[in-house]
Amino acid sequence: MPSRTFPGRVTLGQGLDKEIYQIVRKLVDEDAQYNQHTRLSVTNVYDRIKRSNSSLNRKSKKLLEDSIGRVLDVLKQEAESEDEVGSMEGDFPDMKTADSPNVNSMNSTIVGSWSKDASNMNGGQIPPTKKQAAQPIVPLSKKRQINGEPLTKRRKAAPEFSRSPPTHISLADLGGVDNVIQDLKDLIVLPLFRPDIYMNSKIQPPRGILLHGPPGCGKTMIANALAAELGVPFISLSAPSLVSGMSGESEKALRDHFEEAKKMAPCLVFLDEIDSITPKRENAQREMEKRIVAQLLTCMDQLALEQTGGKAVIILAATNRPDSLDPALRRGGRFDKEINLGVPSEAVREQILQALTRQMALSDDFNFRHLAKLTPGFVGADLSDLVSTAGSAAIKRFLDTLKTESNDMDIDTSDTLVSETVLELRRLIKRAKEPPAAETSAIFITTGDFLTALPKIQPSSKREGFATIPDTTWADIGALRPVREELLTAIVEPIRSPEKYERVGITAPTGVLLWGPPGCGKTLLAKAVANESRANFISVKGPELLNKYVGESERAVRQVFVRARSSIPCVIFFDELDALVPKRDDSLSESSARVVNTLLTELDGLSNRQGIYVIAATNRPDIIDPAMLRPGRLETLLFVDLPEEAERVEILQTLSRNLSIPFTDAIADVARACEGFSGADLESLLRRAGYAAIKRNDSIELEDFMIARQKIRPSVGDRRKYDKLKVQWGAGL
Repeated sequence: MPSRTFPGRVTLGQGLDKEIYQIVRKLVDEDAQYNQHTRLSVTNVYDRIKRSNSSLNRKSKKLLEDSIGRVLDVLKQEAESEDEVGSMEGDFPDMKTADSPNVNSMNSTIVGSWSKDASNMNGGQIPPTKKQAAQPIVPLSKKRQINGEPLTKRRKAAPEFSRSPPTHISLADLGGVDNVIQDLKDLIVLPLFRPDIYMNSKIQPPRGILLHGPPGCGKTMIANALAAELGVPFISLSAPSLVSGMSGESEKALRDHFEEAKKMAPCLVFLDEIDSITPKRENAQREMEKRIVAQLLTCMDQLALEQTGGKAVIILAATNRPDSLDPALRRGGRFDKEINLGVPSEAVREQILQALTRQMALSDDFNFRHLAKLTPGFVGADLSDLVSTAGSAAIKRFLDTLKTESNDMDIDTSDTLVSETVLELRRLIKRAKEPPAAETSAIFITTGDFLTALPKIQPSSKREGFATIPDTTWADIGALRPVREELLTAIVEPIRSPEKYERVGITAPTGVLLWGPPGCGKTLLAKAVANESRANFISVKGPELLNKYVGESERAVRQVFVRARSSIPCVIFFDELDALVPKRDDSLSESSARVVNTLLTELDGLSNRQGIYVIAATNRPDIIDPAMLRPGRLETLLFVDLPEEAERVEILQTLSRNLSIPFTDAIADVARACEGFSGADLESLLRRAGYAAIKRNDSIELEDFMIARQKIRPSVGDRRKYDKLKVQWGAGL
């Protein structure tokens, strides 16, 4: 049969168009089955979809109607084109079969659905075509060709989806990703546009690039913006959409997409959420998952330039969980290049905010740097949400101004039954209808609008378990000045001013161990260090990493450092370290020894990973494995002792800074008398004084401190043990 072309063919978009196409085909099938002839129109199909498909109810009406219109155009073209093919059978008698009258019955149903005038003239019924009236319908079981062979089924042409690059975004819309763009530029531009260089040099270009990082950091947006800049065919696939319930269909869909990419080369393919279809095969629950992984491996191996006609096909993939991918995907020749998009730093957040607000009307005194300091742990999606919420706050502020101005508007108040709320609404409507002044045509967004919106946004990295910067500052810590100075030198300064260490030619210490009696402020010190250096902070309680299942404890330790690498600069704080890395001897179980070995290995790797610092705290340094305390791991040991007399006064003054009464010398005398009290004991003293004040229904007074002092005892009983350890280990100060 000679091929026929149909000019003016409509192509469908992706995602929603494809889903609606399947739904409309199903509706047409049902109408044909029950011999109904419902007219296909945008309104009719929209009503039926809204009644029968709850998953699409959340879509806007305009979006659905536009998509339905495109789908109806494609269906009409399909039906008319197949009817034309059917009419050609009269010119080729050898192609006729016994059942040819019924081959295009579905298409006749579709075409008849557009025949509004005919349906109205015949009482809503579509008259049969001449061909249908003249020929009897042959049962399905008797379909045969003239030579007796079974009839070959004719597949309906699949809808054509646009593979043109996106037009709604560009790299100029992104901020703070210059390093990622630089890496992608080096890996992608030459293979796509100058593959001859690779062919002549007998060098294989990179085939796969894996983008990984926490949710909301911009992986999908970067892929789309890069495709828009390159201007090459772009096949965007959501990995879960490739999975089918029919055996073999998922693998076939993968093969079809890769074959399409080869034909359209040079081409860019994007696989979003790739971890959903490529789990580790040893952990796969179903055979289908293993087959999909194997099929993807095979397809990627077939992307060599010799097999694609000398034109490159590059695969981009995105995932939040790179460690869950099958290891065979992450070797050379497949996803051999990996780019980590971590939680943005303060400077990067400033660039992202500038990109997000470049088309907004901002006040002249807007301070991007100050806003970036207030958004630790925010990723790109959070900052975009912050900008939208700040815009809503500006609109609300403008609305409040209109309400105030409308109070002086004159309206009809003769109807005494109308409530004051309705009258206020009428005044506001009258004020809003007045032509706007030139100076109020655009609403300026101020820093105050962002500060109003900031408490309403929770960083997604915090929800997902990644690190954020704590709120504790040096002002929250009384005394401990020698320890604070050592921490400034060991951690804060390397993060703030790394050039100082480079100029001297040394590297900063990778770990600090804070040890001493309980309640002396070791955890507070770690939080304050992270805040002072503006570094992200991951707090890990030693026992929470331990798991009864084999291998899970080691995996939890590795996951902590994976999270840290995605949040550089980052401070990892291990509390109660003695529970996690006890001394390895014959009495230690095999599982505990593996945990110790895993943590030692991860700390060794820190020497080549700039920006990750470890602080640990313990009350029992004598039972920690000695390998943890060698140089290169936790090499700086700082003794946090019980506060002296002057330090106790300073700690109590810091704790009581929010009280309504002034901190007098009499209260200071109470602190001086608390011999052997730790910082936690002094906090308990203040709390007990507050209880006494509550019972009197009054504010805290000196008498309350005196009463509380009689009830509080020091929590550290054996101080001599720490004095001996101090002689053995040294204070480190």
